[in-house]
Amino acid sequence: MGILGMIGLIGSLALLVYLTMKGINIIIAALISSIVVAITGRLSLETAMMENYMNGFTDYFASWFLVFLLGAIFGKMMQETKSADSIAQFIKSKFGAKRAVFAVVAAAAIMTYGGVSLFVVGFAVYPIAVSLFRAANLPHRFIPAALVFGSISFTMTAPGSPEIQNIIPTEFFGTSPTAGGFIGVLSALLIMVIGGIWLGSMVKKASQNGETFSLPNASSANTNEEMAASLAEQEEVESNSPKKDLPNIIVAIIPLVLVIVVLNILGQFMNPTTALLIALSLGITVACLSMLRFLTEFWNSLATGAQNALVALANTCAVVGFGSVAAQVAAFDALIDGLVNIPGPPLVGLAIGVTVICGITGSASGGLGIALPILAPIYLAQGVDPGAMHRVSALASGGLDSLPHNGYVVTTVRAICGESHSRAYKPILMLSVILPTIILALAVLLYSVF
Repeated sequence: MGILGMIGLIGSLALLVYLTMKGINIIIAALISSIVVAITGRLSLETAMMENYMNGFTDYFASWFLVFLLGAIFGKMMQETKSADSIAQFIKSKFGAKRAVFAVVAAAAIMTYGGVSLFVVGFAVYPIAVSLFRAANLPHRFIPAALVFGSISFTMTAPGSPEIQNIIPTEFFGTSPTAGGFIGVLSALLIMVIGGIWLGSMVKKASQNGETFSLPNASSANTNEEMAASLAEQEEVESNSPKKDLPNIIVAIIPLVLVIVVLNILGQFMNPTTALLIALSLGITVACLSMLRFLTEFWNSLATGAQNALVALANTCAVVGFGSVAAQVAAFDALIDGLVNIPGPPLVGLAIGVTVICGITGSASGGLGIALPILAPIYLAQGVDPGAMHRVSALASGGLDSLPHNGYVVTTVRAICGESHSRAYKPILMLSVILPTIILALAVLLYSVF
């Protein structure tokens, strides 16, 4: 029965990954995988689905609904007030085509670290990226890597970040968003600097090998033609117009700065989740008031933001529900015991546990939602420093989560950029999986020594 349970656990995880990569809706994929792991693990199917799955789903929903809601609305307001466009255009004008790769990464990073939704960032920065890459004649297939690298590899796991991956650990370790100290800052800087150099060298090498800019050929024959025509039209309008009607860059960036500052000040004195809700609410209010003339569809924007939040949260809850069922199987307990008893510093087991679970689920926040309720009490009981555990958990969530079945990776590669995994995924693997995992190992070493 133990062998069958382990086979079922691994098989259900593989099934979840397979179905997701095949484009099956994650909620459906998670339900099917939950049934498989329940049956092979000799669980009562009724208990597994009606209690374990639904409790995991609804508990995560109740805990993070307001964060997802306000985060999505804030991102939508930054988009509707043209603040995101203003920031992207400013960076484009300052760095130009010669530094196209750096400009795209910087634009994505600034908006993400300021609390803007990942998907809003992707859609807002992509047209600018195309313009820059076309002017510099750089291969289009590297745009998804630049967007993903700037959006998630260091901004969502760095100390002080308002992204949920940096907030979830505060609930389990009793820490603030800035937890992790100098080692946390160093880790983020290393990912940013090394990744930036690495991406630049990959693009340069591809150009030297004869690759040039060209929009991808999609199997859906009209999508990319329409995209190309739209981008060409946009560039023509920009070239014939001396100044696009956008908010002043200072006004556009104030809501982002406000979110970061308010979160990290209030987070020292109150529950960090509450601090984030206050920060996002202020960011939304300031964005609306300061750029009111650009906001023509206020109520529709609120509705769209709410819908986006529900979809994103439901997808994550589905994965957490699957994890809740998997956690009831005896094989899962054996896996956790193996991680906890890994030789070496306790942080090694925590890092591997969070990394593996986030990789399996293809979700950083979903993986943290599964891993930390189980692992955090174990390591807190061992007296491990909460700040170190917070930062290691956040860093670990940003490694294997970016495997091909990750929702943001799929959306960026296919929906936003019109690329294929075969053309565009390799640099994403290097920058958002391999590099963060290496830096995670370094952080574990430094926290263990110091």
